[in-house]
Amino acid sequence: MKGDMSNNKQTENVGDIQITNLSKIFKTDEREVVAIKNFNLDIKKGELVSIVGPSGCGKTTLLRCIAGLETPTSGVISSHGKQFTKPGADRGMVFQDFMLFPWRSVRKNVEFGLEVMGLAKTERRIKAETYLKLVGLEKFMDAKIHELSGGMKQRIGIARALVTKPSIILMDEPFGALDAQTRNIMQSELVKILDKTDQTIIFVTHSVEEAIFLSDRIIVLTKRPATIKEIINVPWSRPRDRTNSEFIALRRKILKNLEEENVMSD
Repeated sequence: MKGDMSNNKQTENVGDIQITNLSKIFKTDEREVVAIKNFNLDIKKGELVSIVGPSGCGKTTLLRCIAGLETPTSGVISSHGKQFTKPGADRGMVFQDFMLFPWRSVRKNVEFGLEVMGLAKTERRIKAETYLKLVGLEKFMDAKIHELSGGMKQRIGIARALVTKPSIILMDEPFGALDAQTRNIMQSELVKILDKTDQTIIFVTHSVEEAIFLSDRIIVLTKRPATIKEIINVPWSRPRDRTNSEFIALRRKILKNLEEENVMSD
């Protein structure tokens, strides 16, 4: 693409996350469900990688395995030689349903992870205020959660994930509960935040347009059990023009891939 969709920066960083031969099987007394099978992926430091795939294919299960919230049946997830076997401070998570504490103020919600880490009150306050300014909520630090819009609540979730400075941010449909206009605004705000941070981000979404707008790479999954159908490099700098013909063509290509998987799963 030309103009504002010129070549994106190329990174030569070593892998920040390695997923090797990952499989996840859910077992009950009545049946066995293979959610992920022999999944392999290397994610570079500072990348934003989106995961898209048919509904129910295992996207969230994959993210939960990386977060340490699910235990893989087999395979290894690691970063720089450290295996992920449980949740850790090196990974922050942003959920679709906000997961905020309604009895706490905006600032106190962002301070929560810092409290768990044992930081002093003054240091917690300074850090929380810094990240609330980053997400544009400096005027709402003492507000209560019920007083805020959905977009503002999700900004709090992003600030809370960033404030502990994890090297990896995991985002599970973070804008999925928002209306279309607010969702587009939050995508643009996330692009601005990305310019000021260097975290690796894994972003699960059902929206192909959202994935193209945000990502360095898009991982297209097959129907369950999830394996990689295609890895697509998005070679354009951010912000991106959704109306550009090449943007639209890439969206059409990915949707066709997903439609093929949905037909196969019928």
